Formats: sequence, structure tokens, C-alpha cells
Amino acid sequence: MCGRFALTARPAEVESAFGVAEVEDFPPRYNIAPTQAILTITGGVPRAPGANLPDRKAMLVRWGFIPAWAKNPGDLPLLINARSETAAEKAAFRAAMRHRRALVPATGFYEWRRQGRARAQPFWVRPRHGGVIAFAGLTETWCEPGGSEIDTGAILTTAASPDLADIHHRMPVVIQPENIARWLDCLHHEPRMVADLLAPPEPGFFEAVPVSEKVNKVANAGPEIQEPADPAAKPVVDNGPAGQLQLF
Repeated sequence: MCGRFALTARPAEVESAFGVAEVEDFPPRYNIAPTQAILTITGGVPRAPGANLPDRKAMLVRWGFIPAWAKNPGDLPLLINARSETAAEKAAFRAAMRHRRALVPATGFYEWRRQGRARAQPFWVRPRHGGVIAFAGLTETWCEPGGSEIDTGAILTTAASPDLADIHHRMPVVIQPENIARWLDCLHHEPRMVADLLAPPEPGFFEAVPVSEKVNKVANAGPEIQEPADPAAKPVVDNGPAGQLQLF
């Protein structure tokens, strides 16, 4: 799963990595949590035949997908993740997989490892060579009965790569730079044509750094939560991902 992640790259890095212009300035975010606003990149069809720059845009959405057909979001679970293996068939995500695929810029994510009855040990999982990466995402605009619209999104997950599977069996789907245009082009590439992109990255793409339990608390949002910690240290905050979604 992906229940917390970070985006500490500068807007210029995001613009360069995703081929999008005019990303609004934003501060480094070290502990992005469900229901908060997340940056997404959408679009992918060239502006005109022969154009080099795709018609992409950066937009903020609520992290917590609401299907367009939902009458009352309170009746649904908080859909922060979508299983990539079944998203194209699930009623909640089927339309978005066909028409509204997106990218979620990130510089890494957090995952928790449970061992028996011990409290969960958090890890900061980052690309080994640094930089900003692209999580596969889905977006949907939900219209509430009063007429206002809410842009929402979810992150697609897949089976963990072998080197991370001992921490957790799921991880975010990472879209590599050479596949970004194909993933975003919903006009010419239906879900079956991008299914091959929904696999885990090669072992060694990420490195996992044990960190302290500070990350468990949403209010802790500074760079100190990514500092390495002794994984054998006694936790002082409980639950990790098993209980964290109950906080939002």
C-alpha cells in the first residue's frame, strides 16, 4: 500500500521531469497524508500534429478517490490506493483507468514492517539514485449535491519488488520516464495497452531506510522524520499503517 509519501523536489524539477509548465511554487512536503492535497500531472495528447510538447497540466487533488457516481462519500471507504491488477474492472476505478490516468510526483514513500506482536517499524523508501519519481495515479472529479466540484485522486499499487517484500507486500506503481507519455495518453492507449507498466521496479531501484516513529504523526512534517533510526529502538507511537487511516 501507500499511506504516506513525500515530495521535496522543487517546482522546476517537477516541470523538467514531467514536461509540464508553470507548476505553482510549493514548499517541501515530508509527510503527505490521506485527505491532504497532492500534486498530480494529467494530460498527454499533443497540442497539434507534430507538436513536441504534450498538453500536460499540474493540478492539486484531494488524496482520497471519490467515484463520480457516488451519492454520499461518507458511505465509501477512504480510497487512497487502487490495486493495479483489478482497477480496470472495479466499478470505482474503471472509468478513471480508461479516461483519467495521472502521475503523482514523489521523492519517496513510507512503509511499515510488522514482526509478530512487535510494534511496526517505519521505513523511508527512496529511489537509490535520488530525484523525483512518478507514481501511477487516477483522478476523478466528484460533484456534490450542492453543485460544487472536488478533484480527487488515488495511487495505484502493485506487488512489492523482492527486495522490499519483507517490509510490506505492496508498493506504489512507478512509471519510468520513458513510459510517461504512454501512461498519460488515454486517447490512444486503453488500459490493456498500459497493463505492462503496472509491475514493480527492478530490485535495487529503491533503498529502504529505517526511521523513527515520528512519521506516524501527521503533525510531524519536517525533514527530521527522514533521519535514519535504529530499527531495534523501542517505539513510542503505536499502530503505524494498520491504525493510521483511522486518524483521517
